[in-house]
Amino acid sequence: MFYGGIKKFDIADGEGVRVSVFVSGCRNACKGCFQPKTWDFNYGSEFTIDTVNEILEAMDKPFIQGLTILGGEPFEVENQPEVLELIQIVRAKFPKKDIWCWTGYVLETDLLPDYGRRHTQWTEEILRSIDVLVDGPFIEEQKDLSLAFRGSSNQRIIRMKDFFAKKDAKKGDDSN
Repeated sequence: MFYGGIKKFDIADGEGVRVSVFVSGCRNACKGCFQPKTWDFNYGSEFTIDTVNEILEAMDKPFIQGLTILGGEPFEVENQPEVLELIQIVRAKFPKKDIWCWTGYVLETDLLPDYGRRHTQWTEEILRSIDVLVDGPFIEEQKDLSLAFRGSSNQRIIRMKDFFAKKDAKKGDDSN
């Protein structure tokens, strides 16, 4: 995996002060995307253990609320193994810090099992390991600068623990 950059004091991509990682590679190619250079899977620098250590060092400050992973596209099949590994490392070192992830894909139709076109062996663990998912493609015609943490009105902020609590409860009800 490659990444286009790391912001060590980001206040635009999630609640509080955050460390944000912009992964490279995206097939969504949304019209009006603010980061089209990150569509290229080889844009930027190779993501290595040194990159992980840089992220951990940046996060090891009391005023850093959490990690944000965006892109490019974290849920491209090629990116998911490294994204999951980063999430697991951050969770182990900073269990009280939150993790936000942006995707141009839609949770129910693209990422969940059974019908998700970007669902892989890593997807559900990523989704269950993050706190917040901001989903949906950027749609230029629905651009709304008044929205917090979103570029267009179709995009959603999903609290993943709540989402899975409801989903798992419904699954339990269905089996009775």
